Amino acid sequence: MTTERFIRIFAGAMVLLSLGLGVRGSPVFVSPNFLWLTAFVGLNLFQSGFTRLCPLETLLRRVFKMPSGEGGAACSR
Repeated sequence: MTTERFIRIFAGAMVLLSLGLGVRGSPVFVSPNFLWLTAFVGLNLFQSGFTRLCPLETLLRRVFKMPSGEGGAACSR
């Protein structure tokens, strides 16, 4: 698995998890403060599209030696 695919899967999972934990109508609701995690993930994806700086990609490539993705995605180099 490349870093590009892992980052997309991880970001999507974080958004869904934080929405589930932060929206009052959810059966797993904990606190509306979890919506800040949704905002953080979205902001990080937005900025990485412009700066090509992605902390998760750096971690994956340095610690886990994962190969970079191809195709010019926001978090791949």
